[in-house]
Amino acid sequence: MAAAEGCVGRAIPTEQRSPEQVTSSPEQKSPRPFEWSDLDRRAVDTARALAIDAVEAAGHGHPGTAMSLAPAAYLLFQQLMRHNPADPDWAGRDRFVLSCGHSSLTLYTQLYLSGYGLELDDLKALRTEGSLTPAHPEYGHTPGVETTTGPLGQGLGNAVGMAMAARRERGLFDPQAAPGESPFDHTVWVFASDGDLEEGISHEAGSLAGHQRLGNLVVLWDDNRISIEDDTRIAVSEDVPARYRAYGWHVQQVDWTVTGEYVEDMAALHEALSAAREETGRPSLVALRTIIGWPSPGKQNSGKIHGSALGAAEAAATKEAMGLDPRRTFDVPDEVLAHARQVGERARTDVKAWAKRYADWRAGAPARAAEFDRISVRELPAGWTDALPVFEAGGQMATRKASGEVLSALAATLPELWGGSADLAESNLTTMKGEPSFIPEELSTEAYAGHRYGRTLHFGIREHAMGAILNGIALHGGTRPYGGTFLVFSDYMRPAVRLAAMMKLPVTYVWTHDSIGLGEDGPTHQPIEHLWSLRAIPGLDVVRPADANETVVAWRTILENDDRPAGLCLSRQNLPVLDRSGASGLAPAEGAARGGYVLAEAEGGAPEVVLIATGSEVHIALDARAVLQSEGIAARVVSMPCLEWFREQSTEYREQVLPSALRARVSVEAGSALGWYQLLGDAGIPVGIDRFGDSAPYTTLYARHGFTADHVAATARASLARVAALRGER
Repeated sequence: MAAAEGCVGRAIPTEQRSPEQVTSSPEQKSPRPFEWSDLDRRAVDTARALAIDAVEAAGHGHPGTAMSLAPAAYLLFQQLMRHNPADPDWAGRDRFVLSCGHSSLTLYTQLYLSGYGLELDDLKALRTEGSLTPAHPEYGHTPGVETTTGPLGQGLGNAVGMAMAARRERGLFDPQAAPGESPFDHTVWVFASDGDLEEGISHEAGSLAGHQRLGNLVVLWDDNRISIEDDTRIAVSEDVPARYRAYGWHVQQVDWTVTGEYVEDMAALHEALSAAREETGRPSLVALRTIIGWPSPGKQNSGKIHGSALGAAEAAATKEAMGLDPRRTFDVPDEVLAHARQVGERARTDVKAWAKRYADWRAGAPARAAEFDRISVRELPAGWTDALPVFEAGGQMATRKASGEVLSALAATLPELWGGSADLAESNLTTMKGEPSFIPEELSTEAYAGHRYGRTLHFGIREHAMGAILNGIALHGGTRPYGGTFLVFSDYMRPAVRLAAMMKLPVTYVWTHDSIGLGEDGPTHQPIEHLWSLRAIPGLDVVRPADANETVVAWRTILENDDRPAGLCLSRQNLPVLDRSGASGLAPAEGAARGGYVLAEAEGGAPEVVLIATGSEVHIALDARAVLQSEGIAARVVSMPCLEWFREQSTEYREQVLPSALRARVSVEAGSALGWYQLLGDAGIPVGIDRFGDSAPYTTLYARHGFTADHVAATARASLARVAALRGER
């Protein structure tokens, strides 16, 4: 491959491009004309050299993509993206998602050059403890980072969620504004790699984005055809642009290799990205053909530069190819930095223009402005809990049904709350009554009517993308998303759930059909290990309410927590709505907010045994208590809907609920007993299921696997016997 002079080639003649490579019209022109000076070229080469030096200093990292994407990233940050380095959280900003998070230096170098607060010392500290430049970008850690990326494809899914949230936000606060005239109009930009588009999540997210016609989403695909295993032809042969055209995307191709030499045609890329931004009827993909690691003479276009340092000799040779002094490291000429930092001046112009639109909007819509102020800081409205339902005792109701009633009751009070299901709305009961679907009007159906500013989300059978999209909605700011599927299919969502916990995002998962209680669907659909698998994720609240009124308290508590995700694990089968009147002796459902509480105290003295139950097994524990009490055994029942909330309580409270001296204990949960031993101690015994289920009516399954009052009572007696044996009693 021929070397390019200064790494910037001559423009590709128009006649050498395909028809879709030239898509400009008067209305598609950028507000600012394209400019590219020698200082811009030098700034790009500086960014490449910084990527080389940072990885060399760390001894490991991913320099290749950061080198070849440096021109595109610089162009975006300097000329196309609306952002404000002085205020990374400016409400009027575009969003930028580096889905290929391994190429973190693509972002870090631009944050440094643009003036976001990163300095050379931060780049020198790449991948070191406590630095602002971790191996992969981390949300909330580095100014200018919009999401935590690393697992490939997740960022692309996040960006789809951001684009959906932007449309919903516009619909809430400024639906009548002309296109491009609202302070809530902005673009979501994504850089994605070959790996991002290979991951299955990209297919799900890309399909849904095309269906939703998200014209505020622009993805630049770095088509460099190299991964860790070198040439991607070893594993991939699909026509990616054709795939995205089939999804309904606007697709353009810019090929910097089309002349036979490598020519970084910045004018062509600017033209394509500008056209993509101006295309508002569908999402856009710009396929940019690059050579990874350009202009490294010995390692470009190979897997050797994807995920490892160049080495001293190759680093020096690459700098020489760019006309830089190979002896200098982390060298940033003053004039180059000053030129790049002029983006701050351009940002001030953008902020001023946006502020005028924003002020005019606030003056014309004071009620909506007040709502925006509240929602943007995730503040719940005064008196919102008054809308929560109270369910009459004595009846039967599945907790999934109670959850649906809560959502419908809150619809008018919490406009920020929105969501839907992965094609399971009738089973998850996630549709707020009377609320329109979030869908382009022309795609409404007889069953689900709606419009582009609607509220009910339809993710289709796309759980993996749903998880990442929910994260993107939460990351965009303000609104509170939820998404539903069966608990067993949380497996498809796990990568996104883990990232939500890592980023402390207030996303709610409505996971129904939470046990063998779903019955005849059989072992493929019956979650066994899932509850403890999910409880193993740090920062995720797993909530399994015992009845309809505990479900209300669970939803209330989840919404009051704005710094973590939560999973509601809900029953398919009807459960008793517990009588919590004073005469019943049962404690109010309010105790669920503490994660665990004494639901029924032992009668006739201090408890001899405690039955700890969750969800649909709590009423079984209550029946077992009655059996034990009839035998003169004093039994306490503890409802434990959320172990995470219980662990947050004071030591004194936890000791009151589960006294350490009370060694006879039984846990009752229709799932794996894996984690219950932490609460059972040396004499406790779990009632659980540590094998896959069966296809049969749920009542049959509960009896077969020991979820009956008699079996729980027998287990309690066995635990008491263990205590006696440990004490040396006969």
